[in-house]
Amino acid sequence: MSPPPPAPMHGVLLRLLLVLIAASPAVLCDNTNHVYSPCGDTTVQRSDGFTFGIAFSSRTSFFYNGNPSVRLSPCDSRLGLSTSSSSSRLAAFRPKVDEISLLTVNTSSFSPDTVGGYMVAFAGKKYAARSLPAFIANSTFTVTSFTLVLEFKKGRLENLHWKRDGCASCSGKSNFVCLNGQDCAIKTSNCKNHRGTVDCSLGIQLAFSGTDKHFSALNSWYEVENLRQYSLYGLYSNLRDSLTSQYNKLF
Repeated sequence: MSPPPPAPMHGVLLRLLLVLIAASPAVLCDNTNHVYSPCGDTTVQRSDGFTFGIAFSSRTSFFYNGNPSVRLSPCDSRLGLSTSSSSSRLAAFRPKVDEISLLTVNTSSFSPDTVGGYMVAFAGKKYAARSLPAFIANSTFTVTSFTLVLEFKKGRLENLHWKRDGCASCSGKSNFVCLNGQDCAIKTSNCKNHRGTVDCSLGIQLAFSGTDKHFSALNSWYEVENLRQYSLYGLYSNLRDSLTSQYNKLF
């Protein structure tokens, strides 16, 4: 599933509702969750749709007054991400609960490094949950592949975790650089949004863990763990060849 390029945070949630409601009939038929805003609270069961957001900004902007010990949701106005003066961007997704999904963020007209180079995944308001900031890009390197796990307890989102593979997916590939021993990255200058030839759209492999509101176990993360020897796009054969070939053409 691939939404439009991330939009400014201010005023974006109302516009996103129109996109999220336009889900396929099959998804709507199985869905018992009618909360479509990433800033709304809900509980879910397996096969429900679940809406969450990803905010793009600088690392320090995700902490209240720059204090890393105070972790507020991007939905919280005290962070100031939704003000007209903020350069932050937002993408929203509505995957089906406990299905492994590949989410993409189109960066053809959006350069993560120009808005701060980090992202935070989040959902909820009164029962808000958010991830730690994850590095995406700076003027030198760009990371394009991520794994995100949504952790639920009794159907309510409790945490969001970025999972790393320690650069296993790019081991032995000279066209990648291993950043901090955990993220595979390419040179930002090779990206199309920096006049290069590579589509550096972000790919996020999404999985679930914990229990739904009926206490049924959410198992998709354990399925992903068993496939960690494969790269993110290796799980999706229709994308693997095209992405591999475009990177290899650079060298």
